[in-house]
Amino acid sequence: MKPLDPRLLRHARAARGYLALTTVLGVLAGALVVAQAVLIGEALGRAVHDGARLDTLAPRLAWLVAVVAARAAVSWCQERFAVRAAASTVAELREALVVHATALGPRWRGSARGTRLTTLATTGLDALEPYFVRYVPQLLLTAIVTPLLVVVVLGLDWVSGLVVIVTLPLVPLFMVLVGRLTQGVSERRLASLQRLGAQLLDLVAGLPTLRAFGRAEGPRERVRALGDANRRATMGTLRIAFLSGMVLELLTTLSVAIVAVSIGLRLVDGRMDLVTGLTVLVLAPEVYLPLRQVGAQFHASTDGIAAAGAAFEVLEEPLPSSGTAAVDLAGARLTFEDVSVEAPGRGVLAPAGLSLTVATGEAVALVGPNGAGKSTAVQVLLGLVAPTSGAAWVTDARGERSALADLDPAAFWAQVTWVPQRPHLAPGTLREAVLGVVATATADDDVRLAEAARLTALDGVVEALPDGWETPVGRGGLGLSVGQRQRVALASALVSRRPVVVLDEPTAHLDDASEDAVVRTVRALRDEGRAVLVVAHRPTLVAACDRAVEVRSAPAPHAVATSEVPA
Repeated sequence: MKPLDPRLLRHARAARGYLALTTVLGVLAGALVVAQAVLIGEALGRAVHDGARLDTLAPRLAWLVAVVAARAAVSWCQERFAVRAAASTVAELREALVVHATALGPRWRGSARGTRLTTLATTGLDALEPYFVRYVPQLLLTAIVTPLLVVVVLGLDWVSGLVVIVTLPLVPLFMVLVGRLTQGVSERRLASLQRLGAQLLDLVAGLPTLRAFGRAEGPRERVRALGDANRRATMGTLRIAFLSGMVLELLTTLSVAIVAVSIGLRLVDGRMDLVTGLTVLVLAPEVYLPLRQVGAQFHASTDGIAAAGAAFEVLEEPLPSSGTAAVDLAGARLTFEDVSVEAPGRGVLAPAGLSLTVATGEAVALVGPNGAGKSTAVQVLLGLVAPTSGAAWVTDARGERSALADLDPAAFWAQVTWVPQRPHLAPGTLREAVLGVVATATADDDVRLAEAARLTALDGVVEALPDGWETPVGRGGLGLSVGQRQRVALASALVSRRPVVVLDEPTAHLDDASEDAVVRTVRALRDEGRAVLVVAHRPTLVAACDRAVEVRSAPAPHAVATSEVPA
């Protein structure tokens, strides 16, 4: 990422106003620096050379106090708005990142880059705050104040101006050399942090299974190794920051010393008046200060720059094409014809050559071994994954056929109810989790709610809760067990009236009583005239459907061709 990447302004609106304000404050700060140096030079020069009394210097001293106070106010404004802009920009980038990653689909999120998205969208983007609060203001001050001060110094004393012009380019030269080294270290640190985050997420997700098989202690060494790698990368960044900071401080100190020696020698010879010499001497450190601060703050912002660069790569990932056609799924028929999807990184087609039809008033079960591609077939039906080969379409009640790829996803999903293995419920009351957020529940809604609760055995859960249907439910269904969440999701599918219902292994993690509730729900959905597609393993659920379609996997053609090459 560049020091001030234009993509930041494109993806974060909050950054635009902040940069404009920082530019205005930078111009004001430059003018105040010049005014302060002139006032200090005149006050000290008149006091030392002319022996001016305090009452004579009082107006200049008052102006000097006002200028110092104004500089403090400018710094305060810069800090205050920088913190706000940093929070707003990080929030905008985080939202854009999540929305774009969602639009990229589950296949991308399951890839190597997608698995690191959680770390990038949380702790990674949080590192942008030092970049906004410290680095960007100093960068703009360098671009605005430094040229202004160089012109002022040249106007006051061309010799000192020449020394500044010769020595000033050495500072960014060393910054570039050190920055290239630091950038690689920061990118490696971010990569190690993302690997550690992905490893920890996988460990937490699989911890119940690991504990069940007595393997909970197994990943400890791997997590420790990743933590050590992150620690070493962090210490490497700090070490380079301290060393480069020392180099920049030494360089700017020697440059200011050369200007001071030149001024001192000419003051002794009488070739420069004291007021001008003192003014230039006060301005000389201010010329180098913005560059010194940029170098010092650059290392604090490198993690944020690396994270922002990674975020922009995700945001610039091209989205899969989607259609705009609308179709009414009431009375429609969904058809797959010889659909195959290549599993990334596995060299297999899963599913391979799948053909099926799901019509209104029919329940179809997808069966097959794990890894055969049943869930992928569901993703193809939902328009989340494009088939590698074959065709998938919808035939409406009038007999008109539309390819799934040509449909408007939002309009299509509004007519489909999907119940995953582990339903995630929105926060609210239990009634809202089933009915959705409605202004006023009608009598018909209450009747359907009671019937859905009876069929899914949710009524027993409601009776056991102290607040009944008004029981609060946390985000993701917090407060309910897995089986209870499954019942809530099934009841919501019954109440929704959507013509297509997809159930992805709804009996996973459920006992026999809960399985009976799922079977009753499938039959009720079918009898209501819905088109029901069920991913099933248990024989009871398969028997409840009208027919079963076996899903198979097969080696991908290029994998077969590769394997047939003689050694």
